[in-house]
Amino acid sequence: MTPARWILAILSFAAAIGASVYVVYSSWPEHRNPAILPLWAHGACAAAACLEVLARGLKLKLAALALKIPLDLNAAVRTCVGGDFGAAITPARSGAEPARFLILAEAGVKPADNLLLLWVELSLEMLSLAFAVIVFAVIFTDAGSALHGVLAVVGIYAVVVISIAVVGIALARRSLGGPPSWLAALGVRDHRWDVVRRSLQRVRESTEAVRRAHWGLAIAAYLVSLIHVALRLAILPIIVYALGATSAPLAALVLWPLALFYGAVVAPVPGGGGVIEFGFRHFLGAAIPAFLMGPSLVWWRFYTFYILVIMGALATGRTVMRALRDTGELAESAAENELQSA
Repeated sequence: MTPARWILAILSFAAAIGASVYVVYSSWPEHRNPAILPLWAHGACAAAACLEVLARGLKLKLAALALKIPLDLNAAVRTCVGGDFGAAITPARSGAEPARFLILAEAGVKPADNLLLLWVELSLEMLSLAFAVIVFAVIFTDAGSALHGVLAVVGIYAVVVISIAVVGIALARRSLGGPPSWLAALGVRDHRWDVVRRSLQRVRESTEAVRRAHWGLAIAAYLVSLIHVALRLAILPIIVYALGATSAPLAALVLWPLALFYGAVVAPVPGGGGVIEFGFRHFLGAAIPAFLMGPSLVWWRFYTFYILVIMGALATGRTVMRALRDTGELAESAAENELQSA
């Protein structure tokens, strides 16, 4: 992380906090005391957040077992929260995968197994979301725009994951020859293509490993992935209903957070820069009473975002920062080589 990127991250977090303050101020009740979240609700939200992280770690552990990749649960959990931290402080969550890759590498996972495990984890996430959307479409038949928004977000997420897999496998099949013309046109040739070719060789080896996977453990990982999605989506209903808005529609409290979670990747600045906060107010304004909008947003963001950033910083802060620094140095080196060759 360069000083400029740190400044961008700080300004973006300041904007996100400022957006939360604005929502709280604009929804402050004039003739009643502000709503206070009960202690039991804080305990329930904290438990849900911690169990959600544990479920993601267990999913990664089970996926590793299915692929016969050595990985302990502690390293799996650190990988998850480290990825959360890396995603939070980088634009468009671009630091998530480099951080996870380095944490897995330091846990002793070989590069080929590392890439395979990260791709399988993304695939399990995509399949979990697809199943969740199907269930929600059956249960929330009158959800309307909320369901359409979730379908759009999950559809885009699935297209990205599948496209990465298809392009990688297609390139892996021809990695012994020269680069495709479109890659050569982008300047990927000679020693750069050698680096890509070695990576594609690992992709080809990884696809063979998937065929030999233990499908019972893979199914167990998928079921745990469903649990992690359910735990993440349970936090806002707990908050809103604990604040007394028992008539708030469950469909909106579940579907719009799902869309905001996975649609946040389009935000070009770290932490969303206030996009999530204003999106929360816009999409949930009709579901949550106005005087409860402020505390609902603040505590939802804390238990689904800020607490994960804190966990990630405490557990793997140095590792994540090294991953991001190494990624930046590689990019700068590539730029220097480009200038020298030109």
